[in-house]
Amino acid sequence: MQRVVIIGGGAIGSSIAYFLLSDPAFRGEVTVIERDPSYAQASSALSASSIRQQFSTSINIEIGRFGIEFLRESGERLAVHGDAPDIGLLEHGYLFLASAPGASILERSHGLQHALGVDVALLEPHALRQRFHWLATDGVALGSLGLSGEGWFDGYGLLQAYRGKARSLGATYVTGSAAGFATSGNRVTAVRLADGSSISCDFAVNAAGPWAAAVARWLGIDLPVRARRRCVFVFTCPTPITPCPLVVEPTGVWFRPEGRGFICGVSPDAGQDPDDLPLEVDHRLFDEIIWPTLAARVPAFEALRQTSAWAGYYEYNTFDQNGIVGLHPAWRNLALANGFSGHGIQQSPAVGRGVAELIVHGGYRTLDLSPLAFERIVEDRPLVELAVV
Repeated sequence: MQRVVIIGGGAIGSSIAYFLLSDPAFRGEVTVIERDPSYAQASSALSASSIRQQFSTSINIEIGRFGIEFLRESGERLAVHGDAPDIGLLEHGYLFLASAPGASILERSHGLQHALGVDVALLEPHALRQRFHWLATDGVALGSLGLSGEGWFDGYGLLQAYRGKARSLGATYVTGSAAGFATSGNRVTAVRLADGSSISCDFAVNAAGPWAAAVARWLGIDLPVRARRRCVFVFTCPTPITPCPLVVEPTGVWFRPEGRGFICGVSPDAGQDPDDLPLEVDHRLFDEIIWPTLAARVPAFEALRQTSAWAGYYEYNTFDQNGIVGLHPAWRNLALANGFSGHGIQQSPAVGRGVAELIVHGGYRTLDLSPLAFERIVEDRPLVELAVV
């Protein structure tokens, strides 16, 4: 019997628990340690909860392909006693806009996406204006529009659906703070809790989100994952803006519909993006960067009204902004699922399935996630993804 202890009960940790217990070959127990069952600071609950296939690397495209398939089937897959969750999936697409210097990147990525079957179109400015009459194309050389398989959903609803299904299959959720590991040789034998108790394990999983580096340090592992604050702003516009995908500006400013309004955001400049900032909204980002950009791109947004905002953490991989997934090369019964840099909620289906396969079968059985392995960090082989938002 395998005893698996997962540190972190967010979307990644709960997805792993679900996929483990859904595998007919798994014989064992799954315990999930979550220090805050309200998920007040969880990245899963505070993200913009979007999904796409428009990436520049095949592994991220394939992860997105399974992700959208899973989300479409989530009501059936995650139903408990006939009660099917509704995560509110809307497939309205992503629209990446590029200036002249960035157009070649969109074209190269489009070639790979097309080869892998992604439903995406490259549109020149006149075609963009025909499709989106509200869009100003000043400074735009090319746009890449996802025609299907991209959109957004209720991320908190997905998290709770994972959690509810995992518990119905037998997962035990423990409210507490992990505080260390017990080891024997090169194996983890137990996870210690802050209250002095411990939970024995045959496999341990680090799914601690923005706090994953602290967990890794208990074993002397230098994990390049940091908590980076990201702010999301909510606004309304008196003029209807339809149809509207999730739009990503050449500057990195993004916006999309949300209910009767919109949400938007931008990543701070590298020099103004320190670790572990308090989760307080930086309104300067909206006033000085986002609003002027939005008003220039969508003239109707000159009359927008900001109504609210929130802040959450990216579990930011400072090495290459891609997930770190797989068994650690030195601690072979420690699985890592960290550093998704804002893509965790959308990549949780593929990551959960992949980590479960490693634990149950000793290797990947469906999608090979080895390009995300920790070894690339040790060997200084960054996985370069050009479409990081």
